[in-house]
Amino acid sequence: MEINLQSQLFAPLPLPADYHLVAWSSGLVDAHAEAKFHSFSYEIDANVFPCLGEREGCLRLMREIAKRDGFLREATWLLVHGNGPEEFDYCGTVQGVRDADFGAIQNLGITMSHRGNGLGTHLLHRALCGFQETGLKKAYLEVTAQNTGAVKLYHRLGFRRVKTVYKAADVAYA
Repeated sequence: MEINLQSQLFAPLPLPADYHLVAWSSGLVDAHAEAKFHSFSYEIDANVFPCLGEREGCLRLMREIAKRDGFLREATWLLVHGNGPEEFDYCGTVQGVRDADFGAIQNLGITMSHRGNGLGTHLLHRALCGFQETGLKKAYLEVTAQNTGAVKLYHRLGFRRVKTVYKAADVAYA
């Protein structure tokens, strides 16, 4: 899915009480990986991308994203719930990467217990702000078609489908 970043100005949205966004720092790789694992481990995305279903896989993925030449700290955020270091709950994550002239959203995820509060919208807005701040004019992301909640969010914010990619996936049977 793709969005024209010139068609609207994205600004950080006010978060619900007790939530805040933490800007990228290399010391937060483990926290991003943990939020990613809890966001994706029991979702269809873990069937399509098995690394999302394993803690070590999420950590490896975070390290690889952070090392990319186009990694954008301005579009990479950790969502935290709680009032102090002992009470922090890492409940969401998004990473942004420059891919040629596009911003590429990587693994936007909200943990199950924090869904339904508009937090994905907040994370996505902040990542899109980061792309705009760095002068990018378009952004894209890939989403599993069966992830209807995510697809609705992206459509609501102005993303449009530009192509469909098929990936073979082994589906676990219960």
